[in-house]
Amino acid sequence: MLIRILLASLSGLMLVLLFPPFGIALLAPLSLAPLCLALGREFRPAARFALGYVSGLVLWAGVCWWIAPVLAVHGGMGVFGGWGSFVLFCLLKSLHYGVFGLLAGVLIRHWYGPPSIALLWAVLERTQEPLTLFGWLMLGDAGIDMGLPLRMAPIAGVYGISFLFALTAACFSAILLKQPRTHVLWALLTLLPALLPPLPTSLRSQAHAALVQPNLPTANEVTTELYAEAKAHLVRLSLDALREGPADVVVWPETPGPMFYYEDPDLRARVNEVSAAANAPVLLGTIWRDRTGAPRNSALLAPSGVRYDKMFLVPFGEYVPALFSFVNQVSDEAGAYTPGEGITLVPVGGRKAGVFICYESAVGHHVRQFAAAGASVFFNISNDGYFFRTPAREQHLQLVRMRAAENRRWIVRATNNGITAVIDPSGTIREQIPSFDGRSARVAFGYVDEVTLFSLAGDWFIVFGALAVVAALIASQRPNYVKPRRRQPTAEHR
Repeated sequence: MLIRILLASLSGLMLVLLFPPFGIALLAPLSLAPLCLALGREFRPAARFALGYVSGLVLWAGVCWWIAPVLAVHGGMGVFGGWGSFVLFCLLKSLHYGVFGLLAGVLIRHWYGPPSIALLWAVLERTQEPLTLFGWLMLGDAGIDMGLPLRMAPIAGVYGISFLFALTAACFSAILLKQPRTHVLWALLTLLPALLPPLPTSLRSQAHAALVQPNLPTANEVTTELYAEAKAHLVRLSLDALREGPADVVVWPETPGPMFYYEDPDLRARVNEVSAAANAPVLLGTIWRDRTGAPRNSALLAPSGVRYDKMFLVPFGEYVPALFSFVNQVSDEAGAYTPGEGITLVPVGGRKAGVFICYESAVGHHVRQFAAAGASVFFNISNDGYFFRTPAREQHLQLVRMRAAENRRWIVRATNNGITAVIDPSGTIREQIPSFDGRSARVAFGYVDEVTLFSLAGDWFIVFGALAVVAALIASQRPNYVKPRRRQPTAEHR
């Protein structure tokens, strides 16, 4: 059993190495192979669950360790409270991987095992956000710089790439387990991306934006004087970018301290000043209160007043899940935020644009709705100041890049202190402002009207994948319920 635990831990470690700060993406196609090998040699259900669970623990502890200092400092929990809550977080998040181990160990012994295991992995990835309220990096996100696997993104989303990587690992483990060659032939499916359209290369920019990265202090450091200076600083940086040339929109980030556009006449005056100088609208983050008095985190296009209310809130940042009711909120806004009811498109340069806020970049099935509704370009405003100088910044940007590839959309991203960037429809970073550098830039972006299959149909791949997994699990149990045929007596026994 010790060898199997080490193999499961190795898979967890390889998954950690895929993402920032390591970024060894070439490990992705084989990252699940050690776990599959361990599962193929384990017949006890509880042990298979434990093996998957161990992989999950290593993965979450290695990728999202930055959650602990965020809760300790910005959540006001202290070192022990922050790390204690993070341990509970890892224990909860690893349940998905325990389920994977339990079920994959059943499927791996059958001729349809490799594709069923790969689909199972992709389906369980999709259930992370709704079931545990937090979805982060998927296996497929490691393929953001791999041209061939990335062709799956506009077809099946990041989960299609996860399927390819998991299938490769499952077929490789079938070889090590000395299974029949028919099990390994499923590896031919990994050639599917070669038949898909290549990533766009001739990408023409048609518009410009003035991106502002103010590098403001975190919310718990803000005073009245600092808030006044912050507004003046945003105006100065905006005007600096406009001196480089005209812009179709000025983009301010989601700031670390609440900005109340509707309640702050001085803020409205400064936004109008920038809008008049640019002869273009200003996109900014603001807090407003609904009829019940509950705060909402929103993106506002001023002075037109078109507003999108954030729908997917940050656990611990904008609300505290019931299971963690003892944890303080990271945000200093009183009470939990209220999520928005639906998407809203904002007009930019005579076209329609979608705006998603901060953590929403991790929710691919949400972001794709903007393109399906007619958005020709995406804007992302975020405040990653709570991440300190941890790998969470690069991880967050990797998620945004995958959203660009899935929907074939330019994404113009403004953050408080990094990583502010422009990403083209192939997920490539075109322009970037260095982190922790208070500056602005006039950047180029483009519009795309074509709608990808993923943008239009969403999680069709996951739906069919879930049905296939259920069918495979039923088929795997059929021999246990089929009554064996009685042998007909021969003449000599009559």
